[in-house]
Amino acid sequence: MARITLNKSNFFHNLDIIKAKTQSVERIALVLKDNAYGHGLREMAKLASEYGITRAVVRSNTEAETIEEFFEYILVLADIPKGPSKKIRYTINDIECIKEFPKGTLVELKVNTAMNRNGVSIKELNDSIELIKVSGLVLEAIFTHHSCADELNGNYELQKANFLKIKQNAPKGLHFHSCNSAALFREEAFNEDMVRVGIAAYGCLEIASKFKQYTFKPILSLYAKKISSRQISKGDCVGYGATFVSQSDSVVSNYDFGYGDGFLRANSNIYKTPEGIEIAGRISMDNSSFLSDKKEILIFNDAREVALCAKTISYEVLTSLKENIKREII
Repeated sequence: MARITLNKSNFFHNLDIIKAKTQSVERIALVLKDNAYGHGLREMAKLASEYGITRAVVRSNTEAETIEEFFEYILVLADIPKGPSKKIRYTINDIECIKEFPKGTLVELKVNTAMNRNGVSIKELNDSIELIKVSGLVLEAIFTHHSCADELNGNYELQKANFLKIKQNAPKGLHFHSCNSAALFREEAFNEDMVRVGIAAYGCLEIASKFKQYTFKPILSLYAKKISSRQISKGDCVGYGATFVSQSDSVVSNYDFGYGDGFLRANSNIYKTPEGIEIAGRISMDNSSFLSDKKEILIFNDAREVALCAKTISYEVLTSLKENIKREII
C-alpha cells in the first residue's frame, strides 16, 4: 500500500511562525476539517495538542467527537448539535436554522460580509442575535470568512470594512474572528480574538508576492510501492488509451497509488516526482506507472507542486487523499 509520512518538526516550525504572528498560542484555532486537509484527523489533533494548541475547527459532529479529548474549544462549521456541550460550539449559518439548535447550545454567528456563501446578512444581524437569545442559545462570538484574502481585487478590503462596522455595533462581551491563513499573513498586525489557521499550518500557504513571504514547510510526503516491472522498447505504449509512447528502451514499473487513492488524473502523462521520475501514461484507479525500477518512490512532498501540474490548488490535492492510506508521524 501507499503510505504517508507527517513531519512533526516541519509542523512545529509552521506553528512557531503562526504563534509569532498571533503573539499567543491561545489565539490559534487549527482547522482540522476534512481529515485535517488529508493529513489525518487524529494524527494532527494529537500533534497540535502536544504543541499546546487548545482550539480546533471542524466541519461536523463526527469530527468534533473524534478529537474532543485533545482540545478545550472546538468550533463546528456545518452541523446541527445533538445537544449542548461544554467545549463544542456550533456555527449559525442562516437565520432560519436557529430554531433547530437545542436550548443551551454554545453558538457562534457567522455573518456574510460580501462572500455571499454562508452567514446571515448584515441586515439580519440584530434580528438573529435577538432570536438566539429568545431561543435560549448562548452566543459567544461573531465571525466571517474572507473570499479573497490571497488575491488582490479589492474584495478583502470590502469585507474587512464590513466586519469592522459589525464589531463596532455588536453587543459587548462577544468575541470576533475573521482571519484565515492568508488574511493573517497579509496583515501587518493581528488584532482579533482568534485565527482559524489551516493551509499555513500544513505548510502550503501561497499569497501574492506583494506581501511578506514566510518559510512554511510542507509536512506531508506520499510514497508508493512497486507492484510490478517490465522492460519496454522504443515505440511501446503504456496504460489506458496508449497515450504514452516510449522514446527509448526503458524499464517501466507500476506503483500502488492511483486516482482511487487521491492521485488526480489530471497529472497523467505530465507529472514528474520530486526526484525527476517521469510518469508513464494515464493514472489508473488503483495504480500509476513510472519510468523507474525502484521498490518505492516518493510521489510528492509538496502538494503545491502537484497542484501546479494538475492546474488546481493544494487543498484539492491534499483532501483527495483517502483516509485508509497509512499515516506515520516522523
